[in-house]
Amino acid sequence: MTLTSVGQNDSTRRLSAPPHTLAELFLGFLSIGARSFGGVLPSAHYVMVEQRHWLTPEDFTETIGLCQVLPGPNIGNVAILLGKRWLGLRGAIVAFLGLFALPYLWVLVLAVFYSRWAARPPVSAVVTGVGASGAGLFMATAVKLARPIARKPAAVVLMAGCFIAVAIGRVPLLVVMPIAVIVGLYLSRRRML
Repeated sequence: MTLTSVGQNDSTRRLSAPPHTLAELFLGFLSIGARSFGGVLPSAHYVMVEQRHWLTPEDFTETIGLCQVLPGPNIGNVAILLGKRWLGLRGAIVAFLGLFALPYLWVLVLAVFYSRWAARPPVSAVVTGVGASGAGLFMATAVKLARPIARKPAAVVLMAGCFIAVAIGRVPLLVVMPIAVIVGLYLSRRRML
């Protein structure tokens, strides 16, 4: 077991207990993939932090932050990174396969049904509703991810700057991310993050 206490006081410290077997790792990521309609991040946070206590909220935020700057799907990167950290190369492979096994099958099945009934108004309404619920889940998770670092003024300024640049200024993410990484590293070295 590990104890993470970065930025926490005694009343908010949480223990984390990573999985100890490949089966436990596979089933954990399988449950994340099974719940991931409209976005994986809310399910990943729920399973890894709230349900299984594999990571503290701070560890989760830091891991997601790292994996967002890497190419590929964020949670896929998380599965590989954490699987490797906890159970080596086999853990990385098992976590990745667990995460994508059910969604892969569901997409194949849903593609068959969608191709037959896509033009019908009820199907269009369902797709719109799923998109709206996915956006809501994403916003709720963004709030959860921001909580552990919201007490740090430099982190809030960095988050706000990225949001303004991308959402309002329409600056491409390919430009914003490298700048944010450099600023984040600088602020981290100065112990402001």
